[in-house]
Amino acid sequence: MGAEQTNGVGQHDGMSRRDVLRLGGAIVAGSLVTPGIAAARDSSSSGGNPVLFLSDQLATVPEEAALRNHILSGFKTPVNFITFSETTQFIDSVIAQSKAGTNKVDLIGGLQGDFVSLASQVKLRDMSDVLHALSNRHFPPQYLKSARIGGAPRFVPWIQASYLMVANKQALRHLPPGKNVNHLTYNDLLAWAQKLQKATGRPLLGFPASPDGLIKRFFQGNTYPSFTGGLNTTFKSPAAVNMWNWFKQTWAASNPQSVTYSFMQEQLLSGEVWVAWDHAVRLIDALKSRPNDFVAFPPPRGPKGLGYEPVLGGLAIPETSKNVDAAKALIAYLTEPKTTANMLKLEAWFPPVGVSQLPSALPSGERELAHGIETMVKSPHTIVSALPVGLGAQSDAYDKVFTDTFTAIAINNSPVASTLQQQAVKLQSVLRSAHAACWAPDPASHGVCRVG
Repeated sequence: MGAEQTNGVGQHDGMSRRDVLRLGGAIVAGSLVTPGIAAARDSSSSGGNPVLFLSDQLATVPEEAALRNHILSGFKTPVNFITFSETTQFIDSVIAQSKAGTNKVDLIGGLQGDFVSLASQVKLRDMSDVLHALSNRHFPPQYLKSARIGGAPRFVPWIQASYLMVANKQALRHLPPGKNVNHLTYNDLLAWAQKLQKATGRPLLGFPASPDGLIKRFFQGNTYPSFTGGLNTTFKSPAAVNMWNWFKQTWAASNPQSVTYSFMQEQLLSGEVWVAWDHAVRLIDALKSRPNDFVAFPPPRGPKGLGYEPVLGGLAIPETSKNVDAAKALIAYLTEPKTTANMLKLEAWFPPVGVSQLPSALPSGERELAHGIETMVKSPHTIVSALPVGLGAQSDAYDKVFTDTFTAIAINNSPVASTLQQQAVKLQSVLRSAHAACWAPDPASHGVCRVG
């Protein structure tokens, strides 16, 4: 999924703007410059002086249209918003602009890990003054801590979400005796899936396991931390073997069509599955369309606790921007309560203030999603994981290790322990190529993170 791949390339008819950009790049002065950026330059030089805003989020046609037509249209200065289908393309384009010395990019919208990768090659502005001016936004301290890179805040919190589960209420009567969806273990989830299959004759648990799906995050942010307490440093550990053995059993009780699923809201609405895990943005349509039929709840907990992975997006200004005042003004506009409320309504991204500060009069679908996230965050013994950090051009290769491991173990029935040994070698190679240090839940490392 490119960016945080909450965006779903291939989820709409026709070719997205980002696909056009990917296919239409041209080499100028030894660096990649897309036609979209060139057009934005021409517009800027013609006197319009718009803000050039690059991002790897909000990529589908509906998402981009909503941002342009209903959110950015309310800003006083014209904005050229350009999205990219893949994180690597987004980062490479920003870096190429900077190295060419012709950077016209004014604002960058990405995820925390994007900025860690960018900051090593592109000078990002210290955003302390912007955060001071926006102190009335009441950004949570943990988000401000995440924004600090190289001793200073390099981005302003913009959007946030997470991964969780949604179930059709018909499935609740098949829960294991005495169990509550808000306090499930992974063994409870397995027993539930098996009971559903036995009662209905159909496998009704589903995962987004297509090439565009996010099942990699299920392992990286949920099961690995919950079973092992770590990620990279515990990749091939005995606890990881136990986790994969659990998943093999759970996969056997899941809908085999999961390998074709991208956005789980579609299968929930069709009734093809009754219980699903996915990113909040990819579940919201089910809750909005039929709020009385579905319930949102946290992922299960494992032997080490409840692992979950918050997704934090931010806004940064490169030091080469010639339009800093307008970029600051756009950040202020995008973090206004009215604008963030529209982002939640139109894009299903929560405001950067945490769900506890959401307005009380939310529509029922958004309210149910917020309840699921808040229940997860407030659960005891949580293990918070960061999205992969500092991988840069190795982001896709890193994710591929997890999807390849899933394919080998769950689909091809390869032995768990030997598969993890083989994939651990590839994982270490990826981390070494990226010069990536460990990130949460693994302990901080000095130098390249070591796979264990």
